[in-house]
Amino acid sequence: MPSPAFNPGFRISMLDVVVLFLGASFAANIGAARPWFGVAIAFPIAHFFVFCNVVRMARPLELTWAAAFVVLAAITVVLEAWSWPVTLGLSLILSIALVTVELRKPSYHGAFWRQINPGLPEWWEANIAANRSEIC
Repeated sequence: MPSPAFNPGFRISMLDVVVLFLGASFAANIGAARPWFGVAIAFPIAHFFVFCNVVRMARPLELTWAAAFVVLAAITVVLEAWSWPVTLGLSLILSIALVTVELRKPSYHGAFWRQINPGLPEWWEANIAANRSEIC
C-alpha cells in the first residue's frame, strides 16, 4: 500500500461544502419550528467539519465525542433530564478537551500546524508506516 502524501493543514472538498450547505439548510428548516432541535442538528455538523477539516482529529477522539453527544442528546430528548443548553454546553466542554489533546500530539497536522507542531515533517517521516488509522 503506498504511503499517503504529506498534506497537513486545513482542507475542504466539494463534498464538505455540499454537506455543510445541506446540513445548514436542514437545521434552519427544523429550527424555524423547533429552535433547539435546529441547533442540535447544526452543532454536530459544525463539529465534524472542525474535527475533520480544521483540526484533523484522530478518529478515536471524533468517535468519543460522537458517542458522548448521542448519549447526552438521548438524555435530553428521551429522559427529559435536562435542556439542550446543558447538552450543548457539556458537548462543547468535551470538544475543547479533545481538541486540546489533539493539538498536543506529535502527529498534529491540522490548521496552523507549522506554528503548533513545527516538528511534524520529522514525525511524519519517522512514523509514516505506523498506525494509519490514527490519522484523520
